[in-house]
Amino acid sequence: MTQVTRAKKGEISAEMKTAAVEEGVSVEFIRKGIAEGTIVIPANVNHLNLKVKAFGKGLKTKVNANFGTSEDYDSIENELKKLKAAVETGADAVMDLSTGEKIKETREAILNNSELPVGTVPIYQAAVETVNSGRGIIEMGVEELFEVIKAQAEAGVDFVTVHCGLTLETLKHLADEGRVTDIVSRGGSFMAAWMLHNNQENPLYEYYDRLLEICYKNDVTLSLGDALRPGSLADATDRAQIHELLVLAELVDRAREAEVQVMVEGPGHVPYDQIETNIKLQKELCKDAPFYVLGPLVTDIAAGYDHITAAIGGAAAAAAGADFLCYVTPAEHIGLPDIEDVKEGVIASKIAAHAADIAKGVKGAKERDNKMAAARKKLDWEKQIELALAPEKLRESRENHNQTLKAEDACTMCGSYCAMKIVDQQLN
Repeated sequence: MTQVTRAKKGEISAEMKTAAVEEGVSVEFIRKGIAEGTIVIPANVNHLNLKVKAFGKGLKTKVNANFGTSEDYDSIENELKKLKAAVETGADAVMDLSTGEKIKETREAILNNSELPVGTVPIYQAAVETVNSGRGIIEMGVEELFEVIKAQAEAGVDFVTVHCGLTLETLKHLADEGRVTDIVSRGGSFMAAWMLHNNQENPLYEYYDRLLEICYKNDVTLSLGDALRPGSLADATDRAQIHELLVLAELVDRAREAEVQVMVEGPGHVPYDQIETNIKLQKELCKDAPFYVLGPLVTDIAAGYDHITAAIGGAAAAAAGADFLCYVTPAEHIGLPDIEDVKEGVIASKIAAHAADIAKGVKGAKERDNKMAAARKKLDWEKQIELALAPEKLRESRENHNQTLKAEDACTMCGSYCAMKIVDQQLN
């Protein structure tokens, strides 16, 4: 039984109660949103140490952190350190995108150590295992793919990215577009190569009902991936992207009918002026299903600073209605992120999410800023550190930048000429 089944029956689950408390809304608001499909609680029945998080309309914008091994870096210990860093900096969910040899062991370690919802891209494991067996990805068996999905669901994965909207018809639109960057989704490229070589329909689309059955049994939330998300500004909002979105909208309806929780993934690289249109189009077509966006990145030329590029786009996207931001780290387009990259990526996305929550009028968002303003007026540094999104960094920065201070309540920018201090002395 899923959260949707319970919500439609009028039942209040323990997860709904927890989510309501964390969000500062009524439990009926959560129940109603889940029943209608505008809110999801990724909470696999097999993930026993889970700290519940809700994603969707009317709730705080959430942030996801990706990490995982590769064929060049295959240390489970390092990935667990990244998990810890993501949790400590405020991530709301994590995704294991491992493609290294120890793919099962890595996922098991992350699940055992993560109180946050854990997501995966099952086709990664299916592809890796196919290659390790001496075959090419294009020789991956349909049954093998579904066995991986089933195994991950039974292991406790809370949400899975599945590229169900990539159909043979959608690929025709891609060929007609003449894109600059074609397909940048790794899972999307695996599936496209398989489809084109075998001249067969996407099995995740063709056998979608089977996928729904697996998800229903374990209450796994479907995250309908955007295989054709734009990988450059030049490819944004083209026919291929929109055609896939239309297919995803139909699949959202089918998931809701099957009482499976579902959210939709979005772009990608998008010019700033197109972001609001993209978000509102998705929300309209997918009937307010929770929207999970990667960035979006608003320029292609900021390699090394793409956490900032994504935060700019993420704030605009979330203000327009996106519910869930996938972080982008400074290592995006460069290599596998290290621990510091993870921290910087999460904080940048948290800033974007909070800025958007203020714009959307999410309960409690602006109040925190008002408290910070009051603390600054009082020159109460400890309170400022407590309220900051990155308190440790603020404390360290204050200590490093103010070693020559003559007055403890001031800073070296103004010293005894502090504007707030001068005016406060005159007014009070």
